Amino acid sequence: MSVPEKVSAFTNEIEKSLAGQSFIKLSLGNYRGTEENLKNIYIKRVQIKQEEKLSFTYRYKTRDITKNFSYQEALAIFRNTIGIDFHAATLQTTGYDLQFDTQKNGKTVIRKRETALRETPSLEHDKAKKRLIQTGGKAYLHELGITDEQGQVLKNAQDKYRQINHYIELLSGLIHEIPKKELLKVADMGSGKGYLTFALYDYFQNVLHQSAEVTGVEFREDLVSLCNAIAQKSGFEKLHFEEGTIDKFDPGALDILIALHACDTATDDAIWKGITSAASLIVVAPCCHKQIRREMEANKASNDVQFLTRYGIFLERQAEMVTDGLRALILEYFGYKTKVFEFISDAHTPKNVMVVGIRDTRNKVDEQLVLDKIRAAKNYFGIGYHHLERIAGIA
Repeated sequence: MSVPEKVSAFTNEIEKSLAGQSFIKLSLGNYRGTEENLKNIYIKRVQIKQEEKLSFTYRYKTRDITKNFSYQEALAIFRNTIGIDFHAATLQTTGYDLQFDTQKNGKTVIRKRETALRETPSLEHDKAKKRLIQTGGKAYLHELGITDEQGQVLKNAQDKYRQINHYIELLSGLIHEIPKKELLKVADMGSGKGYLTFALYDYFQNVLHQSAEVTGVEFREDLVSLCNAIAQKSGFEKLHFEEGTIDKFDPGALDILIALHACDTATDDAIWKGITSAASLIVVAPCCHKQIRREMEANKASNDVQFLTRYGIFLERQAEMVTDGLRALILEYFGYKTKVFEFISDAHTPKNVMVVGIRDTRNKVDEQLVLDKIRAAKNYFGIGYHHLERIAGIA
């Protein structure tokens, strides 16, 4: 049997398994085509708008791309790629596995292995994911426009609901890194409409069963009034919102400080509130890094990256990295272990860097070494001062 005949026999088996509802999954590998960094394709059945399709997950070196095809479109792809671009394929059905393989000597073989009877997987396109923040009976989710009166997530609020849960998932891992206490004191600086603030209180109360006093700080009076009314309606007795700016707010002792998308130096003000309150956990997602960019534009330092910073868009990105890098160093100066990572996809917001500080009293910091790093970075980029450095008194 020639190679084209073997490819035809293999794809006929795929078609037969689809028609007989015995298809479980298919993988294509040993890629020798021209598309850069493509490694494998994984195929499964899905149902989209009452129509059965095959979902292709293209696995690249650093990313995955998913595309859905009708059965006929998919079969055409198999006939045009198996044995040509992909020299290995494995079909898994309810009763057997079938392997297509081009060996090192160039010989193509098809092997069939009988298996114990297996069930076909669910055709749900997106498997239901158990969320930390559940929707049932949550008055605040309805009041904030996330769910309807029956607790179903509204179509236009799906992204917001996923975003809230993503934040809570990230914070959950960080919360478990700090010391346990009978009562945690938490401040959410620049809480806005309170989406995260409410969800965080809900998480403490109904998931962790942890007593927590949570304060949202917001300068817009109408939002503060709205959020306090929703908190009262939801029975969230230890959640309240205060009107004011971050730099004027007096938090007292804190365990956790959060500031998401506080604009420009407001993030620095929030970090400093956390440091002076001896917060065990400081979490910020900075926004609008204008202060350092102005410094870099004004001084135009001569350095190895000036071939990039001559362009406005690259200068903006460089200023963001330098600003947040200096923030991390200043947190380290004050005894915090730091993490900087991407926290949500660009589909939601282009500002997707989270800076985290976890207070560690056992950590002995070489303060002079940290100060030297800060000064070296400022000199390299032509920065006269950093707002957080100035208000911390270490400039």
